[in-house]
Amino acid sequence: MMISRRGTLRLAAVATAAAIVPRTSFAAAPSTTRVRIGVLKFGTVSWALDTLKHHKFDIANGIDLEVVDFAGEDATNVALLAGAIDMIVSDWLWVSRQRSEGVDLTLAPYSTAVGAIMVKEGAPIRTITDLRGKKLGVAGGPLDKSWLLIQALARRDHGLDLAATSDVVFGAPPLVSEKGMQGELDAVLNFWHFCARLEANGFRRLIGAEAAAKALGASGAVSALGYVFHDKWAKEHPDAIRGFIKASAQSKDLLARSDDEWLRLAPVIRAQGEELAKLRDRYREGIPRRPVAEDAADAGKLYRVLAEIGGEKLVGRAPEMAPGTFWQELPQ
Repeated sequence: MMISRRGTLRLAAVATAAAIVPRTSFAAAPSTTRVRIGVLKFGTVSWALDTLKHHKFDIANGIDLEVVDFAGEDATNVALLAGAIDMIVSDWLWVSRQRSEGVDLTLAPYSTAVGAIMVKEGAPIRTITDLRGKKLGVAGGPLDKSWLLIQALARRDHGLDLAATSDVVFGAPPLVSEKGMQGELDAVLNFWHFCARLEANGFRRLIGAEAAAKALGASGAVSALGYVFHDKWAKEHPDAIRGFIKASAQSKDLLARSDDEWLRLAPVIRAQGEELAKLRDRYREGIPRRPVAEDAADAGKLYRVLAEIGGEKLVGRAPEMAPGTFWQELPQ
């Protein structure tokens, strides 16, 4: 859903109503600045934020992070636009569209983890061309970035229109995975964490969106999601935004090197054993590790590919990614 400023005030009440009481509400230390971040209650972002709060990385960096849970992504978007929170996690396509419409949003990379097409280990499907005539479940809808990138690659390299030659069924991520497990779908394209769970349960990757992105011109792994905030807010609170970025980096560093931290998070993640290990490994692969300028340059290349196949419904009328979509003041 693309939200304009015109609709912000009309929907602000909905966003406020959708918000759940902050998870923790301790009095902030006198030397800290309160930063409010809106997240989906059961989203993967919660894992890093739980680590950040548990180890008090926020307090160590001069901020007091207030995590506000929301029931849906649209509600977090509206709350940010309405000024009810300071930050959310979203994708650079949405940020670019907002900037092209005059909203001063910007993004600091959070994760490069993206979806993939998964098939059962013993399935005869070995290449993307084998999807012709097969029943394919797709999570995220027809404008999902991973779906568009894989379609673009199939068209360019194989002359294959997946949307036309496969029996495509769109559905919610849990349902798509469940139908794949039950054998009602020949292949499934799902979000990265659902793919990791499938890997632990007898599935293999046919092709990932990251591989498609690199084949289409990206020089490295591109951040699919980022911490999104207003330019104005960052300029008015430079210590707060930099403190948050440092605290986030410390939590990711701990998740990258400590298996014990993943065991502590197991009840939050709702996984154990091989499933927890797969989620841990795929999460670690998705931690951004290159300069933001390289990320932004590759995102600009992919924007043109996505704009061509997704059209105005995806990107609006802007032919190029809006300048400033990626926050260039990110501490290195």
